[in-house]
Amino acid sequence: MYFEDFPVGVRRELGSRTVDEAEMIAFSRAYDPQPFHIDADAAAHSHFGSLIASGWQTCALTMRVFCDSFLLQSAAMGSPGVDEVRWTKPVRAGDTLTVYSTVLEARPSRSKPDRGVVVSATEVVNQHGETVMTMRGMTIMALRPAQPS
Repeated sequence: MYFEDFPVGVRRELGSRTVDEAEMIAFSRAYDPQPFHIDADAAAHSHFGSLIASGWQTCALTMRVFCDSFLLQSAAMGSPGVDEVRWTKPVRAGDTLTVYSTVLEARPSRSKPDRGVVVSATEVVNQHGETVMTMRGMTIMALRPAQPS
């Protein structure tokens, strides 16, 4: 997929992943060891009532879905950043998260004519249809090479 394959307004379902409790705890022990992420008893006594995934793990799972669905087979050239990450509902073990991406903007580069920037809104939804995370991000994409005449 190239820059031209991302028209403004297009919303795509990218794929799903189910959150595994052991992965959830392992991730949090390594990167976000707050008690409600790593200790079932502490989490039960927290305002969450049970273990929840780190928001950063939700971001990482979302990135994996991006890679599996199109990014690794695309002309992506990296990203200058992600904005406005919001964790709107807790993610719990056993939740199946589905990732959606909507193209908000697609602009060719003024300084590098072989690429453009795609700005997208990402929504991550659980199996109950509840949005658990939103973010806005940018991807630099190569333009489709010109075909010889």
